Amino acid sequence: MDRSAALVPLHYVSLRARGPEDVVADAHGRVLTGVADGRILRVHHLGDPLTARTEVLAETGGRPLGLELLPDGDLVVCDAERGLLRVSPHDKSVRVLADTVAGERLRFCSNAVALPDGTVYFTVSSRRHPLDRWIGDIVEHTGTGRLLRLAPGEREPEVLLEGLQFANGLALGADGSFLVISETGSCRLTRCRLTGPRAGHAEPFANLPGMPDNLWREGPDGPLWVALASPRVPPLGLLHRTPPAVRRAAARATVHAPYRPSGTVGVVAVDDRGRTVHHLTRRHSGFRMVTSVCAVGDHLVLGSLWESGLAVCARPAAR
Repeated sequence: MDRSAALVPLHYVSLRARGPEDVVADAHGRVLTGVADGRILRVHHLGDPLTARTEVLAETGGRPLGLELLPDGDLVVCDAERGLLRVSPHDKSVRVLADTVAGERLRFCSNAVALPDGTVYFTVSSRRHPLDRWIGDIVEHTGTGRLLRLAPGEREPEVLLEGLQFANGLALGADGSFLVISETGSCRLTRCRLTGPRAGHAEPFANLPGMPDNLWREGPDGPLWVALASPRVPPLGLLHRTPPAVRRAAARATVHAPYRPSGTVGVVAVDDRGRTVHHLTRRHSGFRMVTSVCAVGDHLVLGSLWESGLAVCARPAAR
């Protein structure tokens, strides 16, 4: 792994809204995010906190998490409450693409990738714990995360992978032959082949120094940026090796206990072979629980499930 460097904060942009969980950059350098009250926001001029401004693109009526920009300007939105949505900023319309899978209500959608042919792949983090009790799944280590595929014109997604440990961020390989999935509960990235004789097969891609959340690919040939929502927690790894009944009891207690994120934050960039290109960290950070990262010009923009705004940091020099 590449030796870590400092994650240098430049400024903070308040959104006056809690939990900009995912951030994605468009071709004009604007950043889009979804917040806890159901709104999809677009933020302009993030490089200067004095001129930054925010506009509302739409309201999902639920809790938007992962966003995927489409070529026509629409968004695929993973909504933890309503399912997989398509949102049009042009008229602020919200259309449900899928809200059930195999007769079960689709809950806790996390992140999505849209292919040029209209196929949408997306993750479900947990089938046992809802978003407001996400920490229960991390503690219980349920392995109920999923990767799903929605074919063009279909309303019912297909389950492609099961047994994932809190399936979270999702990104397409540069050549389109595989997907990379964040397994937050196992501190790793997993690769799922889309083509060839091993299509649909999952295999290790990268082990990480923390719990990965959302992924963002920088252009067709750029690195894959990984937000680390938390550093590794050694006692948690020990707990995960205990019997299921012990983990369930620990999860029940944890979801009722006060939670405060770690003050250590980080992001990692990896190439398409899973090798680390950048590893940026900051201890004693005032901006906590980084759940997403994207690059805009000379800046890295960080989102957070915990905070009420975005952090803008210095981007490392290309290697």
